[in-house]
Amino acid sequence: MIHEVDEVLERLLSGGALAGSGIDVSFDAPTRDWAARRNATAVNAYLYDLREDVGRRQRGTVPVTGANGAVMKRRQPPRWFRLSYLVTAWTKQPKDEHRLLSAVLATLLPRELLPPEELPGSLHALGLSVPLTVAGIQTESRSLAEIWSALGGELKPSLDVVVTAPFPAFPEYDAGPPVTEGAAVRVRAVDGSLEDSPERRHRPRHMAAASRRNPEPRQ
Repeated sequence: MIHEVDEVLERLLSGGALAGSGIDVSFDAPTRDWAARRNATAVNAYLYDLREDVGRRQRGTVPVTGANGAVMKRRQPPRWFRLSYLVTAWTKQPKDEHRLLSAVLATLLPRELLPPEELPGSLHALGLSVPLTVAGIQTESRSLAEIWSALGGELKPSLDVVVTAPFPAFPEYDAGPPVTEGAAVRVRAVDGSLEDSPERRHRPRHMAAASRRNPEPRQ
């Protein structure tokens, strides 16, 4: 799932206001050594935090339907994770970095919710939209200053980009076949023999409703 979010973010950062610019998009840690080796204008998206969004956790099972609408399989709901990226611009002049960050903002701000058809792989298969937050209130335990200190670099302007993505926690399993016959009730006498009363059969609700909608023609 993480590499698929990287793919989505790389595609977004390469388009929008930055389309056709030829600017590199990097996911390396922006350490002092990396900055010294860099020789081209770049946008860096460093994944610095990954944790579950427990507020989105669900219980129970989710049905998986077939082409005819019948429930074929079941699965447990996906677990949602917050992927926090430190997005920075790297040029030779601070003003150019500010312009580049402004272009990143203009590119990402309109994309608050990514639909399933724009997602790759397992994210697309789940059929769920993925929220994206840009420069929101930081809720992680580590401050940006601490992150820069851990990277060994100097503090510079950055955008906090958070993608909350679903992760399929468990595989799917086959569901039981649909009920087509009702439960039958037979009455026995005290000695255990079957009484002469006819068998009573309970019809499931969906079958009774279907018979009311499509009654059998009279002979």
